[in-house]
Amino acid sequence: MVFFSCLKVSRGNVMAGSKRKILALTPAGTPEETVNKQIDLVGKVSPAKLKKPIHQSEDDQSAETEKSHYFTKKIPQHRLGEDFFNQPCISLAKALLGKVMIRRCADGTELRGRIVETEAYLGGEDKASHSAGGKRTERNTAMFMKPGTIYVYPIYGIYLCMNVSSKGEGAAVLLRSLEPLQGQPVMKQLRVARRKEGARQLKDKELCNGPSKLCQALDIPRCFDRRDLASDPEVWLERDTNPAEPQDIVSAPRIGIESHGEWAKKPLRFYLRGHPCVSVVNKEAERQSLSGNVMCHLGPSDVKPDTGQHNVKRTSQE
Repeated sequence: MVFFSCLKVSRGNVMAGSKRKILALTPAGTPEETVNKQIDLVGKVSPAKLKKPIHQSEDDQSAETEKSHYFTKKIPQHRLGEDFFNQPCISLAKALLGKVMIRRCADGTELRGRIVETEAYLGGEDKASHSAGGKRTERNTAMFMKPGTIYVYPIYGIYLCMNVSSKGEGAAVLLRSLEPLQGQPVMKQLRVARRKEGARQLKDKELCNGPSKLCQALDIPRCFDRRDLASDPEVWLERDTNPAEPQDIVSAPRIGIESHGEWAKKPLRFYLRGHPCVSVVNKEAERQSLSGNVMCHLGPSDVKPDTGQHNVKRTSQE
């Protein structure tokens, strides 16, 4: 197919060469006619010829309109750009809920999942953040890069977690859980490859209900660290047709940071109420939000310590 297209282009060049020869043999006319002929040679039509219909053979039309699919890239229409990520950490953590994450594999397969749970890490005074106190290391460099930069780091030496930098020095949002939307069979294969032999079969809701599970199921490698989520060709975010409403968002303490004092109790984890893919459900936080104590609208210096940890229902974490 590509060879055939090239033949057509060559044929077009031969025809163009013939046209030049014919024009060269034509007696010179007035200066105006000469200018019009020169314009024709570079692919434009003279004013005089616009009054007459231009007839082309089918081969000529095909050569002009045919385009090789090898040079055509599909550009996502609803992709989230730099402006979306350029907002304060807490705001971004909430705004990410309901957005769709797309991972394009090497063979062109697209894996899709809706974000249903996030955690905000504010940097600076946030003692649970990797950038607490403004600390910069080789590992956490992405947290200090422009909003929308991917931050992938290892935990326990074998698992990975994916974050997205936000507005604010050293601030980033952890992606905790996704709802699988497309490519579940591939996700299961990727998850099974990392599980013990003979382990039970995973349900769809268990494929991405944890930060490391998410990275396994979508094949997020360590080398994605410091990539730009607003422009990367292999992973990006899109808007969802059913955006999350403020009343659907639950604010609760973050997971696995119990050793960080008062910061372990601040409600900087956000998830969609009642969603089956949420990794950890906090009933006390849900009751508080329903009773009017909507902590999800408070800043980090305004939130009160949460005492509902005994009412937490956990799923297995990896």
